[in-house]
Amino acid sequence: MENHRRLAPTVTLHQAVGESPSLARLAQLVRESNQRLKAIETLIPASLRAAIQAGPIEGDTWCLLVSGNAAAAKLRQLVPMMQASLVRQGWKVKTIRLKILFARRP
Repeated sequence: MENHRRLAPTVTLHQAVGESPSLARLAQLVRESNQRLKAIETLIPASLRAAIQAGPIEGDTWCLLVSGNAAAAKLRQLVPMMQASLVRQGWKVKTIRLKILFARRP
């Protein structure tokens, strides 16, 4: 006699997000964060763009994830200009925080 187990139906990420208000909100914040980064991309020197990732949005504060202290130091000088540009484009951003990501060592 064979033992047949019923597998739970698979759910795509899109379906899971659609069925969960909290996941839908999280997905919307990720999209918005990426859109913000795209909106200010031209203000960031090309040599720094690869070192920056869109980070979390918490109210009127947006975080940029930066790989390394040197890139963060250069980017810090651009924060007022980036914030002003986002406000002009209709984003409600009062503060841009920079979070430095350190590479893990083996």
